[in-house]
Amino acid sequence: MCLAIPAKIVSLQGKKAQVDFGEGVVRDIDVSLVEAKLGTYVLVHAGYAIQVVEEKDALETLSLWKEVLASAGK
Repeated sequence: MCLAIPAKIVSLQGKKAQVDFGEGVVRDIDVSLVEAKLGTYVLVHAGYAIQVVEEKDALETLSLWKEVLASAGK
């Protein structure tokens, strides 16, 4: 099973971008597979943006991830 996590594009330079996964987690990724634009959300898998997603959907998914991680830490 593969997982992709939503992240917001905070800087963009050619086919490389910095994305914010929330809570201060920022990473460099490759956006050559999607139509990337500054401020949009993308699904990230193995360092690549694989799909552009709606902000509402991305925020909902990130919220669910926070719940899962919080319950795993108990």
